[in-house]
Amino acid sequence: MQRRTFLQAAIAASAVRPAISASKFDLTRMERPHVLKAAAKYLSEQPVTVTAASSTRSAGGKHDFFSEGDYWWPDPKNPDGPYIQRDGESNPGNFVEHRKAMIRMSLIVPACAAAYKLTHDRKYADHAAKHLRAWFVEEATRMNPNLEFAQAIKGRFTGRGTGIIDTLHLVEPARAAAQIDMAPTALAGVKKWFADYLQWMTTSKNGIQERDAANNHGTCWVAQVAAFAQLAGNAELTAYCLNRFKTVLMPNQEAPDGSFPQELRRTKPYGYSLFNLDAFAILTQTLSTPAGNLWKWQLPDGRGMGKAVAYMYPFIVDKKKWPMKPDVMYFDQWPVRQPSLLFAGLALDKPEYLELWSKLDSDPTVEEVLRNWPVRQPLLWV
Repeated sequence: MQRRTFLQAAIAASAVRPAISASKFDLTRMERPHVLKAAAKYLSEQPVTVTAASSTRSAGGKHDFFSEGDYWWPDPKNPDGPYIQRDGESNPGNFVEHRKAMIRMSLIVPACAAAYKLTHDRKYADHAAKHLRAWFVEEATRMNPNLEFAQAIKGRFTGRGTGIIDTLHLVEPARAAAQIDMAPTALAGVKKWFADYLQWMTTSKNGIQERDAANNHGTCWVAQVAAFAQLAGNAELTAYCLNRFKTVLMPNQEAPDGSFPQELRRTKPYGYSLFNLDAFAILTQTLSTPAGNLWKWQLPDGRGMGKAVAYMYPFIVDKKKWPMKPDVMYFDQWPVRQPSLLFAGLALDKPEYLELWSKLDSDPTVEEVLRNWPVRQPLLWV
């Protein structure tokens, strides 16, 4: 309650002065202290990849990413049998070490890349490259380019298509890789890993299943494919993602009022609505070009990113206005610096979005928030 009150007070105070237009919004100045502080801390951190931990419940090998379905728990009536579902409630006994390692890398690499972009100091670029090589190039530590064993469920599945959402945390490292002037052979190795992963995502049973998901999972699949195709130089997949955004995702997910009904049905509708909006924002920012600004694109009935951000904006300003029941978990931890606010504020010249974004938490530490907040270094995006 104290944090919300402070946020509301800060927003109210800012309302008495003219908001800063997008053209005068100095993101570099704002981000510089935060970026350099984080990068300085990360310079002493050594790479930790999937090979550093394993689970006896994994059907994969040492180099295979493994995770378990978050909302699946032991059955009290049959403790040794297949897990049962408790939607919205994360099982603390699940294996999460690979996911934690990936999120850790997704914090370190983009922060160092952003610091390099600010300072041109090679130590930051070299450290980011060190982690990228460990994850995607070096034979002893690299991750296999598939997610065959992600979000497994004991007694039911050794892996599922829904697990592909875990690699949403590779989107920002992939973007960072293109901005740190890596050695050509190392960059080629990273690009090959993502090209191989794209091949698996677009042809495997799990990948196709996730592509066809009607909610945030489908959004995240396209957001990832677009980002990885951009790094790998795959123009065909880039065009495919643009078409899917316009003909599948927006028409099927966004309601006339700008909400996402599939997310509102969940036990954490606020968090899921923010998450899906951010996934759409990542995709929109990735695919937009000077000649084709997807932030301004609309369906014939007016649905589009502008309406989607406008729907959530009042509930980010004041969560007490949220019309649904509070999320069953982590309701108090949201919102943070949602990239949807920043990207839309800049693209649509919405000073109120930028003002709100600048007041939100830029350094959350709650694991669940970090897991659902994959863009943390906006200097790599704008």
